[in-house]
Amino acid sequence: MSDGARRVGIVLVSHSAAVAESVALLAQGLAGGTAAPVAPAGGTADGGLGTSSDLVAAAAHRVDRGAGVAILTDLGSAVLTVKALIAEGDELPARTRLVDAPFVEGAVAAVVTASAGGDLSAVEAAAQEAYSYRKV
Repeated sequence: MSDGARRVGIVLVSHSAAVAESVALLAQGLAGGTAAPVAPAGGTADGGLGTSSDLVAAAAHRVDRGAGVAILTDLGSAVLTVKALIAEGDELPARTRLVDAPFVEGAVAAVVTASAGGDLSAVEAAAQEAYSYRKV
């Protein structure tokens, strides 16, 4: 396996497929070079607004390379969807973690850290640190 195959995977869960895809593209673009595996899981299976446990689980399996999967969410019911999947215990890859972080800034920090080879704890810490980013 290449080094990229061992990186932490990132799943971005939004109520909107367009938002999840856009944030994924932004984070990957800002990470530069060889990026960690990132998958958006936005909206419902029929293209509507909402969250889908099936889409989240499929995205997590797509990015799993054995180093863990970090899931970032946008709003409350997305959090509940991921928590329910984690509680079920068999729907997500082993070492999947829901990360409490701002969606856009946290996603960028998570992808940059995972792309640099950070482990799951480092990816989570970097994403959480985004809460302290100041803009003024």
